[in-house]
Amino acid sequence: MNLTVFSYKLCWPSVASPTGYATDGGFPFQMHALSELFDTTTLVLPCSATTTSAGGMSLSGPNLSVKPLTNPSGSGLWRKAALLFWLVRNSPVLVREISRADIVHAPIPGDIGTIGMLLALLWRKPVFVRYCGNWLVQRTTAEHFWRWFMQRFAGGRNVMLATGGAAESPSAQNPNVHWIFSTSLPEQELKACSRRRDLPASNSARLIIVCRQERGKGIETVIEALPLILQSFPDATLDVVGDGAELSNFKQLAVAHKVGGQVSFHGKVDHARVLQLLQQADLFCYPTASEGFPKAVLEALACGLPVVTTRVSVLPELIDTGSGLLLKEVTPAALAQAVVDCLSDAERYQSMSARALETASQYSLERWRDTIGDFLQAACGPLRSDA
Repeated sequence: MNLTVFSYKLCWPSVASPTGYATDGGFPFQMHALSELFDTTTLVLPCSATTTSAGGMSLSGPNLSVKPLTNPSGSGLWRKAALLFWLVRNSPVLVREISRADIVHAPIPGDIGTIGMLLALLWRKPVFVRYCGNWLVQRTTAEHFWRWFMQRFAGGRNVMLATGGAAESPSAQNPNVHWIFSTSLPEQELKACSRRRDLPASNSARLIIVCRQERGKGIETVIEALPLILQSFPDATLDVVGDGAELSNFKQLAVAHKVGGQVSFHGKVDHARVLQLLQQADLFCYPTASEGFPKAVLEALACGLPVVTTRVSVLPELIDTGSGLLLKEVTPAALAQAVVDCLSDAERYQSMSARALETASQYSLERWRDTIGDFLQAACGPLRSDA
């Protein structure tokens, strides 16, 4: 079978890549894993003419190929308005690849993923939708549409997975919508990252947050909590990892709260550097307001880091194992107190670190691949000709 993936994920040419293309984030890891399930895998992606990100990774996998699209111009409403012209320009590639597909994978949110799942419906192809936002909260018309579509068409040959996790099913309307976790860590890397932590020196605390630099992720709360944390840990520092529209504002916020010297803004770094920074830290702080299944939290747990975070989406399931603390309220004072609580008891800290490693070990990339493979095989039959 041929899996055809329609995604908004931007790629770029790479002479070092076996497919000729590279991208960043967890996408190349997950696409490589999915390609192991199928005879062939085709990625239909927008492509930039030049490299747009440092630390990109090859798009590769068994019999995996990339079919480039032009990159839709603009953002927000302008991107939506220009999408009709983009569709006309890219229709030969879209039609050719949907015709060749045996199963269509549409990761959403994203306009190209949405186009892919609608094309699958029109061409009567089995569709595998993976919703990567916060399934429990719909604020926009698009989010309501994606949820409706998945609940309406889940079942039969169609596989609908919501990234996240909870005791109850994602949908009371259609039991064929299922939870799926998210990861980019293979078993080998989980073992390589694994290190049970000891409590840092009494005045020291190296905090870290890894996420997109935007409002709602809690970066401002961590920065505002740092002056309070410094009262108990005078040598405390904070690493802020990631890029985004609010990065310059967060830098100004650190200066305004007189902690500019204690905060290091690393910007966007590659996967290996993220893991390196996590391994150097003592505590992962993530007072986020909305999530699906945050891979950065899983990566922190895999490095043995206790996590202080919020009761959002799947986070209680990950942290209630004893691998950190869940905030009752999202304020700088509450976060600072949780940090002090974590770092003031050596036995408790060591226990949290051990539980973090145990929790992360359950979420390997191989298990993610095989879980998805089981769903797809139950819906569509054997995925490989040699199965």
